[in-house]
Amino acid sequence: MTTSAANNGSAMAGWLAYATSPTFALMGLIAASDATGNALCSVVPSILPIDGMTAMYLLMSLFHLPPWLRLFSTTGRAPNR
Repeated sequence: MTTSAANNGSAMAGWLAYATSPTFALMGLIAASDATGNALCSVVPSILPIDGMTAMYLLMSLFHLPPWLRLFSTTGRAPNR
């Protein structure tokens, strides 16, 4: 593998880190829109209409949030000298 190919792969991996959190958040919203029927049919009434898949996707979205937090924490700052 050449250094150019390795750099391209590294750049793609960096951008992939930014794609995970919004993707999981969207999947959580889709799962939540389908979860209302499941929550209404459950034996124990739920406070929120969130099933296990929705909770999992939202947690995964939160766990993959650090690249976005690092990006927003460094933008707008003057470079250290």
